Amino acid sequence: MATSAEEIWALFRETDRKFNEANQQLTQRFEETDRKIQQLSELIGRQGNRLGDFVQEMVRPAVVRLLRERGLPVHQVAPNLSAYDDSGQVIAEVDLLALNAQVAVAVECKSHLSVDDVNEHLERLDRFKDCFPHYREYQLLGAVAGVVVPDQVGRYAYRKGLFVLAQSGQAIEIRNDATFQPKTW
Repeated sequence: MATSAEEIWALFRETDRKFNEANQQLTQRFEETDRKIQQLSELIGRQGNRLGDFVQEMVRPAVVRLLRERGLPVHQVAPNLSAYDDSGQVIAEVDLLALNAQVAVAVECKSHLSVDDVNEHLERLDRFKDCFPHYREYQLLGAVAGVVVPDQVGRYAYRKGLFVLAQSGQAIEIRNDATFQPKTW
């Protein structure tokens, strides 16, 4: 039996309708997947921030004790310093600033400290007095702190003149030996 042109066009229209229907369902699934990925990313971001806050709160009292043990009296610890440019963009952030009347120690806190974190902090220290002019007359020192500080990262930070603070058991310890001389910015 021969198929008429009208029947062929009807088959094309039905195929086109089914294709559009399947395409619409696929698009909805992609949009739903994108929404779920976005929600998961936000959740992970909030958890990361909470972990960072936790590390910072572990380090804050320890940095006072540890620096005092090294002969550097700390009278204040300021958390979360931010500097902004004229357009309101953040140009520098410091997790903790331990200080007395002459010396400030800028501390970067991480759950897992990496060489990249150390390098970023060194760059931050180079710009610190331009970004925070109130501290221009201070002797500026640097420190990095982490729950996990791989040995090679700790050695690298030490060689760059930074205090290295790391978790040891349930406490934070300073990994620099007694002969360590911190770099001054």
